[in-house]
Amino acid sequence: MYITNLENPEMQLMRQGWADALIELGSKDPDVVVLDADLSKSTLTSQFREKHPGQFFNVGISEQDMVNTAAGMSLLGKIPFITSYCVFLSGRAWDQIRNTVCYSNLNVKFGGAHAGISVGPDGATHQSLEDIATTRVLPNMTVLAPADYWQTKKAIEAAYKLKGPVFVRFGREKVPTVTSEDTLFEVGKANLVRDGKDLAIIACGPMLYQSMLAAAELEKEGISVRVLDLHTIKPLDKEAVLKAAKECGAIVTAEEHSVLGGMGSAVAEFLVQEHPVPMEMVGVQGTFGESGKPEELMEKYGMLAKDIVEKGRKVLKRK
Repeated sequence: MYITNLENPEMQLMRQGWADALIELGSKDPDVVVLDADLSKSTLTSQFREKHPGQFFNVGISEQDMVNTAAGMSLLGKIPFITSYCVFLSGRAWDQIRNTVCYSNLNVKFGGAHAGISVGPDGATHQSLEDIATTRVLPNMTVLAPADYWQTKKAIEAAYKLKGPVFVRFGREKVPTVTSEDTLFEVGKANLVRDGKDLAIIACGPMLYQSMLAAAELEKEGISVRVLDLHTIKPLDKEAVLKAAKECGAIVTAEEHSVLGGMGSAVAEFLVQEHPVPMEMVGVQGTFGESGKPEELMEKYGMLAKDIVEKGRKVLKRK
């Protein structure tokens, strides 16, 4: 189900999974339309435009108008997929997402491209570290954070089948491919990557690979580690999270997002009511990012396997 060769994984673009899924959906259903805010080369929706020019709309640098336009199209029976850089889509257009789309539970799908700190040289203004927090709080919104190319493709296919607003975040850089075409993807159901009884690492997005590396390292120390792929942030798989807490007794969460209001917060909010256990969170620690190479930023902000290992050791002392 998940790769076992962690040393030399295939590297692929998550946004290519987004583009490939849209092209296939556009061929099957003429009601699928794609709206872009003048970033089609970066978001790869230019590939959709080439295949389905009559189903593509560039609204210009106007994210708020794009959301409202998509809302109107959904009322006419279209299934709009709209995209921009994640920080712009979830930030500038949050009012329209909230009041126009979510309040009326409209069938609009959001693709938040270039998410996370790994956007790199574009710097703090383009690094979306708050989008999970700002979207999961909205009623009627489903929030997905896939880990690689295949999971992004499946997330878009799943979003198409759901009725109502769906937000999918994905990064810019190539990431290790940890799943395959055959790996199960079900909205609201976490995947068990590996089982263990001493510690559970719950991860989403590209941090899943780092968590798999961390688990393998901790295993060498005699620590039995469970890894959960929490690709759906909302609705949270409460059953899998509760099971991990009860059976492992200690949890580390890992996400390429702020630890404030993100996936780790969602896990903590649930467990504090049901079964509190010691927790540590790997993510950006409540600060803005900066310009730099993606790998340099991941190192500086504590987003690598070694950081997850350190948090794992720390939380086990509190167990």
